[in-house]
Amino acid sequence: MPATMKGPAIFLAQFAGDAAPFDSWDAITAWAAGLGYRGVQLPSWDSRFIDLAKAAQSQDYCDELLGVAAANKVAITELSTHLQGQLVAVNPAYDAAFDAFAPSALHGRPRERQAWAVEQLALAAKASRRLGLTGSVSFTGGLAWPFVYPWPQRPAGLVNEAFQELARRWRPILDIYEENGVDIGFEIHPGEDVFDGATFELFLERLGGHRRCRINYDPSHFLLQQLDYLAFIDIYHERISAFHVKDAEFRPNGRQGVYSGFASWIERAGRFRSLGDGQVDFKAIFSKLAQYGFDGWAVLEWECALKHAEDGAREGAPFIADQIIRVTDTAFDDFAGGGDATLGRRMLGLA
Repeated sequence: MPATMKGPAIFLAQFAGDAAPFDSWDAITAWAAGLGYRGVQLPSWDSRFIDLAKAAQSQDYCDELLGVAAANKVAITELSTHLQGQLVAVNPAYDAAFDAFAPSALHGRPRERQAWAVEQLALAAKASRRLGLTGSVSFTGGLAWPFVYPWPQRPAGLVNEAFQELARRWRPILDIYEENGVDIGFEIHPGEDVFDGATFELFLERLGGHRRCRINYDPSHFLLQQLDYLAFIDIYHERISAFHVKDAEFRPNGRQGVYSGFASWIERAGRFRSLGDGQVDFKAIFSKLAQYGFDGWAVLEWECALKHAEDGAREGAPFIADQIIRVTDTAFDDFAGGGDATLGRRMLGLA
């Protein structure tokens, strides 16, 4: 049967906080449902919503999480391990900045921090299985990113060595996901070593085409790189397992281009926007994904330099709902007949 995308859903990471309704699993799922969302993407690092270690071990606990969500009329779409995935591979230039993603006891201890991140990802695989999920979303981390611009000259073999090491670190993690029947959709994102289609291919090749290595498709990052985000779907649709619906705009001028002159987000030539306020052609994206039978969730990831988060969330649900194409199970010209298996030969004079 033809597949129709699920949604709308919302990634909770940007909304979590210490004030109601953003401070507990029950309250935030009820809030999301009240805005019209049918699914929530759960940040696995946020202890206000989930105890990841407990979820990996206890089916009763996972059933409780699912029960609260169901009572509030939403489903869990995926677990996100973006922060932990980032820590699988960190260039020393970013050690201090990314310490914030790990417990304070691990700050300044990059080896222990990485081991913690790997364990977190293993827990997320097991928790995903207990929650009945077949997909998750994450970052790859990055070793080569500081050398993305080819000046000064990169030493021969630097890129190859970086991707070999990235694959070496991720292969055993992906094997755990395979054991648990769960995909990892990597968000292809500047700052990670996997930031476009070419780098995804470098990574996938060194993983031997690992079937659990998938893509979390987010067009906003492609628009800001001036990459053809529709052609990307044509090329990689078989690997797309998750979808972040996020808008962006690129406004180059005489002073700024893609790199945006070290400006703040609000002043950058390229910046993220709330759904409908940017330049991403979502009608074309939803059509492409429907064409290729994508039946996963359409998940709002809200990031905007201008609009208040709650307004972006409120506007996001109807925006996504209006974009989802209910895929037809009939052809528009079926009324005209043509179902006779012998008709073709007769029309050709061959009967």
